[in-house]
Amino acid sequence: MIRNVGTIDRLVRAVAGLAILSLVLVGPQTLWGLLGLVPLLTAVVGWCPPYAMLGINTCRSSAEA
Repeated sequence: MIRNVGTIDRLVRAVAGLAILSLVLVGPQTLWGLLGLVPLLTAVVGWCPPYAMLGINTCRSSAEA
């Protein structure tokens, strides 16, 4: 898999994923908060399947790949 998620995109995804994941512990306390694992996982891996299907690449250069 070639990375297609840039640094800023990864940071935003990680913060959003942690915020959504925190809903499991606070807020409505439902398992829907586990959906936060999706952006968190794509931030850690650096690859997003929908980006790959749509041909989107937010990496600045091939050095991030």
